[in-house]
Formats: sequence, structure tokens, C-alpha cells
Amino acid sequence: MGLISGLLTLPLAPVRGTAWIAERLEEQAEAELYDESAIRAGLLELEAAREAGEFDEQELADAEDALLERLMEIRGLAGEEGYGGLE
Repeated sequence: MGLISGLLTLPLAPVRGTAWIAERLEEQAEAELYDESAIRAGLLELEAAREAGEFDEQELADAEDALLERLMEIRGLAGEEGYGGLE
């Protein structure tokens, strides 16, 4: 970026900084959403809640299904990426 263009776009610096932060937050959220260890930990927490009787069976089944769907989605994405890399 040249000196003139840098000076002219200086008022946009806060907007660029905010956009950069938003992109980093999105990347972090996706990393946490698709982290297998976090899903496994969630399943263990559900099992502990089942043993403690904190929730009814339907609530536990729904939460367990959601976690398992995320896990299958992750493994499906990983399989597609691995397959695509072979071509």
C-alpha cells in the first residue's frame, strides 16, 4: 500500500480491524464446533447427567443425537477432504 492510498484509507482502519477480528472469531468458533474431543467430552457429560438423573431421557436423547450428528458430519467432511486429496 502506497503512502497516498494509506492516508486516504486511514479512516477505514477501524472497519478493517473489526472485520479482521470477526474473521478470527468465526474461525475459532468453527474450530470449536468441529472439534471431536469437545464432542466426546459432551457425550461424557451427558452420560454423567444421565447417571445423576439431572434430565429426562428424551432431553438426553435429543442432546446425544445432536452431538452424534456433528460427529458424523465432521468425519464425513474429513473423509471427503482425504478423498479429494488423492485425485
